[in-house]
Amino acid sequence: MNAFKKMNLPNKLTCLRMVMIVPFVICMLAGRAEGGWKWAALSLFVIASLTDMLDGKIARANNLITDFGKFMDPLADKLLVCSAMICLIDLGRIPTWIVIIIIAREFIISGFRLIASDNGIVIAASWWGKTKTVSQMAMVILQIIHFTSGPLYILQLIVTYAACILTVISLADYLWKNRAVLSMQD
Repeated sequence: MNAFKKMNLPNKLTCLRMVMIVPFVICMLAGRAEGGWKWAALSLFVIASLTDMLDGKIARANNLITDFGKFMDPLADKLLVCSAMICLIDLGRIPTWIVIIIIAREFIISGFRLIASDNGIVIAASWWGKTKTVSQMAMVILQIIHFTSGPLYILQLIVTYAACILTVISLADYLWKNRAVLSMQD
């Protein structure tokens, strides 16, 4: 607890996002994301997503970037989005193959970042990566709301497939721009 008190605000927000995953998953699965459970899950997901945006802005604006934040912030993001997508598979709202593609991309990028880091290289997030993240969060929000027909259902489908396509594009862009990282291995 004492370590938490000593953390800066961006790192506390990152920890809060990770803690929020537990009640979010409970709301998603306990109530099968229907009725009040759905709206509680949606609220938790939106608030957690906003902490992602907020912690980065605060850290950059106030020069509060830490090694803890560099490691834990992307991990918290991945845990939040992946937890949501796994719940959505369980609820039958999103195809498993889309989630596999999205999670595989995260593992590949994490591996690349680890190799780069071991060689003293920091790889910044790209425009494609940021767009992918926003599309995945929009997909999760629409899937939690769960439209079943009409124009909003079509929008939900478009955003879901767009998130998958942007995931693949961002992976290809990342691998191409950082291909030199592969040559750094023995």
